[in-house]
Amino acid sequence: MENFLWTVGMEIAPEDGKSRIFLTMVYALITVIDDVYDVYGTLDELELFTDVVERWDINAIQRLPDYMKIYYHALYNSINEMAFDTLKEQGINVIPFLKKLWTDLCKAYLLEAKWYYIGYTPTLQEYIDNAWISIGGSLVLAHSYLVNDHITEEGLHSIQENYSDIVYRSSLIIRLANDLGTSSYELKRGDILKSIQCYMHESGVSEEEAREHIRKLIDSTWKKINEDQMAKLPFPRKFIEIIKNIARVSLLMYQNGDGHGIGNEETKDRVLSLFVHPIFLPK
Repeated sequence: MENFLWTVGMEIAPEDGKSRIFLTMVYALITVIDDVYDVYGTLDELELFTDVVERWDINAIQRLPDYMKIYYHALYNSINEMAFDTLKEQGINVIPFLKKLWTDLCKAYLLEAKWYYIGYTPTLQEYIDNAWISIGGSLVLAHSYLVNDHITEEGLHSIQENYSDIVYRSSLIIRLANDLGTSSYELKRGDILKSIQCYMHESGVSEEEAREHIRKLIDSTWKKINEDQMAKLPFPRKFIEIIKNIARVSLLMYQNGDGHGIGNEETKDRVLSLFVHPIFLPK
């Protein structure tokens, strides 16, 4: 349900139901693969899985351990089905585009796993350069763009080759909001250091000072997004709103801790209020 909550905040129009259903699946795929890289996989298994994703060949599935075979099969079939729909409806082959995006995500996860295994603490900027991809925001936005009615080669190129500034900044906000809400729990279970710890290590400040620095970084990034949307962008206005909305939802999801990965009472109450409890109108 948390996966669906993200999509409702991103695409709010009644006619976007099909897109919300598909993006919920994308969020579920990302959530599972994130846990595989963070918790379950050995480094050798993760390197193998990353290679198989980059090959994008169903025959390579035999090289994977059983639990990865199930996931890869689901990923391969789901993404190929979406690509087929895009080809049928808009005449554009997006398999190379999607393959690169999922490979980028896996490589970002793999780098974080390597940092964890060797006990390496990156600088804040080094962390950000990788973590804005590993949060998966740009990947979700790319899939959202593909289910729009009017995709263009220019728009695809902007996302795939250089990740438009507004996509980068929206993803950065998601990452930093995630770090503020989840870092304490994830460090306890055994995970890589987050932006807060990287800044503490780099600058010698307290955790609260580091958290304040991250909050200010979120604020400054929002201001840049406001500037970006005034520039000429290769995206329709509706998609630009989606780019901003996903960042807004991240602030909601991580406002009171990890409202996505482990859930909390606030997220539960929001889900019940939005999807279950009736809305009483004055008579």
